[in-house]
Amino acid sequence: MKLITRFELASRNTNELKGLYLKIFNELVQSKSDSNERRCCLASLENIKAKINARSPQHP
Repeated sequence: MKLITRFELASRNTNELKGLYLKIFNELVQSKSDSNERRCCLASLENIKAKINARSPQHP
């Protein structure tokens, strides 16, 4: 798996981001520990979560 950057995520809607998050999460749990694939999954999940959070309304 390749790293999914925040730039690549910008054109996706929130439902697409959530679907992608689930897909990559499933890849993560099947990856071998300490592998490059696992690191890319973790970084991609972090980028997706950040993009979803950025679109969520802020609570005071």
